Amino acid sequence: MKLRMTRLDAIDRALFDRLAAAPLHGARPWLRALSRAADHGVLWTGTAAVLGATGGRSGRRAALRGLGALALASLTANTVAKHATRRPRPLLDQVPAVRRLVRQPVTTSFPSGHSASAAAFATAVAIESPLLGAAVAPVAAAVALSRVYTGVHYPGDVLAGVALGTAAAVLTLRWWPRSVDVPPPAAPARRPAPALPGGRGLAVVVNAGSGNGSPLGTDPEEEAARLRALLPEADVRLCGPDDDLAAMLAGAAERAAEAGGALGVCGGDGSVNLAAALAVERGLPLAVFPGGTLNHFALDLGATTHRDTADAVQAGHAVAVDLGLAADDTEVRVFVNTFSLGIYPELVRRREKLEGRIGKWPALAAAVASLLPSAEPVTVHAGGRPRRLWLLFAGNGAYDPPGFAPTHRAALADGHLDIRVVDAGHPFARTRLAAAFLTGTLHRSRVYQSVRLGALDLDSLGDADRIAVDGESVPAKGALRLSKARAALTVYRPPRTA
Repeated sequence: MKLRMTRLDAIDRALFDRLAAAPLHGARPWLRALSRAADHGVLWTGTAAVLGATGGRSGRRAALRGLGALALASLTANTVAKHATRRPRPLLDQVPAVRRLVRQPVTTSFPSGHSASAAAFATAVAIESPLLGAAVAPVAAAVALSRVYTGVHYPGDVLAGVALGTAAAVLTLRWWPRSVDVPPPAAPARRPAPALPGGRGLAVVVNAGSGNGSPLGTDPEEEAARLRALLPEADVRLCGPDDDLAAMLAGAAERAAEAGGALGVCGGDGSVNLAAALAVERGLPLAVFPGGTLNHFALDLGATTHRDTADAVQAGHAVAVDLGLAADDTEVRVFVNTFSLGIYPELVRRREKLEGRIGKWPALAAAVASLLPSAEPVTVHAGGRPRRLWLLFAGNGAYDPPGFAPTHRAALADGHLDIRVVDAGHPFARTRLAAAFLTGTLHRSRVYQSVRLGALDLDSLGDADRIAVDGESVPAKGALRLSKARAALTVYRPPRTA
């Protein structure tokens, strides 16, 4: 084995010397610049911003998967693989000075982190959109080539980085299935709702704060203009950064009730949560226009575009869906998607403190980095005994896939709460949790439990003083009851999904 490795190393070095001596006419200025542009993932972050802003839903998904794969590949290459191998960088004697980087890397050589990141991003984008992937792939290949061209890596380092990055992108499928793998949503029961030609009687609030905390967001003014073009008789108002979203939605609900119409909201899942509670309170149907970054509720409903919802509003096509209820000693809160307590609410709280300054996704990354090293489980009481938990998750309906990152529902009115618990009571629970998450096997881990119930009671929230409903962190105390309000919300749904 040692002799074989020595031969491979000799071949790798000889190939490096040949490539170092190759002229590659015309490549000198842009290959070196491209190599620098890929430092610290800047090139790929910028590409993700462009995809998210111009590529529609598939572009946003491709950008998000690309950034996730990049983070996984970079972490593995630069903190695990490099320290395990410690291969020295190539000697630069054969590399013309004009090709060399001004600042030479100081880390070890195997594998190439730049190549791993490039392959991870390009492969992840291709998973979501082969067309976008074909556009990104040549740039990724050029970045990988540039690492040998500038003399900072052997060819074997680059090939290993490409393999690692590709594997990281494929591994994301364990946590987040492709959009084409998501089954079409099952049709809930039809429910009468007024048909509103041109949007007459519909009062819509567009939340300017949804989907705009990251480079993947869209322009809220454009969102509002698009809605007015689709539904020229609707009352469409923009909620700006200094406006009170809850108050604006309450005003819209009052106008809709007076007109005998419907309440509409364009925003993310937090905005939908506020609107859903008001719609149920006022007995109004709800129109949901996807305007956030991920739009889980709208996508589970089958509304992937503004036109989908606009068509349903004008046709009067609506269904009845369940609402989740989280009742503690202070109030009853609804959730259209998910409830959680444990590490996630604190993660949300830290993200919210930062996102106004640096954007939602950078804020989330910073929150994860600051929280995980010092995170502690919470202790709650159920059935008369204490339970130490990293996370308690409850989905409004049965979610897929199993494990730590549920993403979609096949039904919105099944009467079930999808309960998932990450238990901190086992030995080495934190290490086992991290290992299971990284390998995509959390649903088979002993630290993870799942069950589907109609209701769940906790005697006391113990030291869990915050909960999260639909991604928004709020204070809570005392006992907690999670339950369902069956078919409580009437919501417009695109006719083609029935």
